[in-house]
Amino acid sequence: MSKYVLTVTCKSTRGIVAAVANYMADNGCNITDTAQFDDQKTGKFFLRASFTAETGMTLEELIKGFEATGAEFDMDYDFFVDGAKTKVVIMVSRFGHCLNDLLYRWKIGGLPIDIVAVISNHMDYQKVVVNNDIPFHCIKVTKENKPQAEAQIMQVVEDSGAELIVLARYMQILSDAMCQKMSGRIINIHHSFLPSFKGANPYKQAFEKGVKLIGATSHYVTADLDEGPIIEQDVVRVTHAQSPEDYVSLGRDVEAQVLSRAIQAHVQRRVFLNGDKTVVFPASPGGYASERMG
Repeated sequence: MSKYVLTVTCKSTRGIVAAVANYMADNGCNITDTAQFDDQKTGKFFLRASFTAETGMTLEELIKGFEATGAEFDMDYDFFVDGAKTKVVIMVSRFGHCLNDLLYRWKIGGLPIDIVAVISNHMDYQKVVVNNDIPFHCIKVTKENKPQAEAQIMQVVEDSGAELIVLARYMQILSDAMCQKMSGRIINIHHSFLPSFKGANPYKQAFEKGVKLIGATSHYVTADLDEGPIIEQDVVRVTHAQSPEDYVSLGRDVEAQVLSRAIQAHVQRRVFLNGDKTVVFPASPGGYASERMG
């Protein structure tokens, strides 16, 4: 039996869940996991359903057959093959902790992604990337060549068929044009001190202010720097006994974890844009399992 995921966004009204359930039952599908949210402030309704097609319906047949239901409720909807790997381009500068974490998770099947390229404005990680049989592209970025550099980046994305760009501590600001073109398809990671501690050495600034929580935030990239819709966040507690170097090390670990969880939520179709915010549903059973558990 084929496994699929249905995602729905529409105006909140009576009968949506019943209509989806009836469509599934009438077409030989069994819903195995579902999550929904009715935003009473915006009047929008969000639904994600995992299901099996017990009578062998194909993805194309499911999409075609759902047209009438989608039109009745003016739905923004889509069907996906459950577990299908998303093609991803990773961009990195000189901090490699997030890149290395993603390479490991990708290698053991812990993330349903296919890393089709790594782009950097430095050569530091060429060897580790190439050793994993992944194409590496070094694209230098300066004030003078930024438009040309971004054109090269987009060429790599288009040629590789990438569906998602991950900024794994890529320390260059993307242009408004690129942010708009890839809206909802670029994920970034940064420390959660923003906007409190901007500029150089944020962890040192945090140490000097005596903060008690080190955090990280992963979000979609928009033209508003570091203010896109948040997907995932986490924190780790620190005390007066930690040094600035401890802050950096602890921050590095939480950044890697938060970024991987954000990517996982995105590629599993669990994230829904809701204005400047997101709705993020929990993972289905087995959603965190790896192909290699050892």
